[in-house]
Amino acid sequence: MENTTEDSPAVTLMFWTLYAATHAAALLQPPAHIAIVGGGWSGWGAAKALIENGAKVTLLDAVPDPTGKTPFLTPTGKPFEAGTRGFWMDYPNIVSLVTSDLGLDENAVFTDYTNSSFYSPDGLEATAPVFSKGAKIFGQTIPELPSPLGQVVATVDLFERVPIADRVTMLGLLYGMLDFVRDETTFEAYDRMSAHQLFIKMGISKRMVDDFIKPTLLVGLFKPPEELSAAVAMELLYFYALAHQTAFDVRWIKSKSITELILAPLADKLASYKLPIPPAQGTAGEVVAVPEAEAALTVLGGSFVSGLQLDPGTGQVSGLTYTDRATGEKRSLEGLSGCVLALGAKGMKSVVQGSPALARRAPELCAAASLDAIDVISVRLWLDRTVPTRTPANVFSRFEELRGAGGTFFMLDQLQDDNPTLLWGNAEPQGSVVACDFYNAGALLALPDEELTRILMEDLLPVAVSAFGEAKLVDSYVQRFPGAVTWFSPGSYRKRPPLQTPVSNLVCAGDWVRMGEREHGAKGLCQERAYVSGLEASNALARNGHLGVGMGRQHIVIPIRDDEPQVVAGRAVNKALADAFTANPLVKALGLKASPWVR
Repeated sequence: MENTTEDSPAVTLMFWTLYAATHAAALLQPPAHIAIVGGGWSGWGAAKALIENGAKVTLLDAVPDPTGKTPFLTPTGKPFEAGTRGFWMDYPNIVSLVTSDLGLDENAVFTDYTNSSFYSPDGLEATAPVFSKGAKIFGQTIPELPSPLGQVVATVDLFERVPIADRVTMLGLLYGMLDFVRDETTFEAYDRMSAHQLFIKMGISKRMVDDFIKPTLLVGLFKPPEELSAAVAMELLYFYALAHQTAFDVRWIKSKSITELILAPLADKLASYKLPIPPAQGTAGEVVAVPEAEAALTVLGGSFVSGLQLDPGTGQVSGLTYTDRATGEKRSLEGLSGCVLALGAKGMKSVVQGSPALARRAPELCAAASLDAIDVISVRLWLDRTVPTRTPANVFSRFEELRGAGGTFFMLDQLQDDNPTLLWGNAEPQGSVVACDFYNAGALLALPDEELTRILMEDLLPVAVSAFGEAKLVDSYVQRFPGAVTWFSPGSYRKRPPLQTPVSNLVCAGDWVRMGEREHGAKGLCQERAYVSGLEASNALARNGHLGVGMGRQHIVIPIRDDEPQVVAGRAVNKALADAFTANPLVKALGLKASPWVR
């Protein structure tokens, strides 16, 4: 038999025959129907990747309009957004979505990178620089230096009260940064320890923890160090602060809200997709009516999903039940090819409790449903005068009035100054508009709205910036979100849901999901991580064949920047030494560990 090569006519013919057969089969088969439960960043990321891969998508969320096209207004007609979320330097996939996929002007969506300030009852504690604009020390611009040297040098004169001797103790964390990702067993050992325990073992001073690290974690992971996994705390500190000198640079949404400016255009784009129409079947000469193309996306807002159904024969997800919050009517969605659970712990608990067959099949999801979540309160204040502040983004630190919560305040009139009338519901602006958020806010939830605004106007804001003492409240709005965000508690890593569940056509998405070999460099409570997890959830369904023949395309996921060379080298050396140490027979006999501070 004659040998063939890649360029031979036989191989070429065989390739095009298989290609034509595959695509003909794809046209004849009905599109896969995937349900997405949850409409945040992860849900919309999954919807984008699925629809671009030819699937039919039904997205369900409890909020009335998950598309963001209907702005949320207060009873007095002013705009309100739950939480103020930043966009850090290493958010490549969200930036690509905004600029490449949606064709939006980056400068019209995001503010410039801004400084942030930390305030305590003693006044200004520290200011975070904008490294990408050229970090300065004593007024002189310095070049970008290797991490963490660049961060240490650039912040020498930005800590107002914490002595250098206390700041130097942060160096104790550097070895932990090299060690905690040595392997999965080591990571889990760090995860079982609280961040507070690790800080003590690494010799970080109490003042440095109380004045800077604790308030940072309270507004970054929404819990104090004693209630956080040491591994996740170090992931967050590394991703946002130590990976690169510019890693801590952050910007904000420039007008309206994130849902209106980014998710609404994405929803519009996805709504324009139509499902492919299969070839008309008919006899020769017969006139066959061509059906109208069906929209690829259906959005069911105000829909509370209460359970998933598994097919008794295949063990796969075949349908779900949900309640229409407007009418109270219970409805079902059947004939599903797959499902994406883009939920947090609170939503996962509700779905698993209503899905007995799923609970038997997927103990991992029962474990995820057992995790607790964190309470959040969002407050917006409209003032009678403009209050100048050193920076537009600010953190409260060590205030007793917070009752253990983390607190932030953002000067929206500074961040969204292109059209100030929008912040006032298209009325004449009178002064500053301040967005205040409380995280880990369980001890504040029971307080009436008037008391929360009084605490802000009398006990917090004027102590941080004295000019607030002269301002009067024109209007305010308060919303509470019990169990709204993920709690990365010590030992929670193994309980967090996996990307791929034991049910092959059921996947999970969200910033708390363990992505395994598809893990991404964005960490913590992170919009980038949530969005990427949605893309990867779609990719998993495509790889498993649940989108149909010829629909296995993988959505591109952009990695964050590589670790700096000195960090890569340090981790490699640490791993080599640790592996050599633990391989020693005497060490094994004595039961010693390479990292004796964890177990």
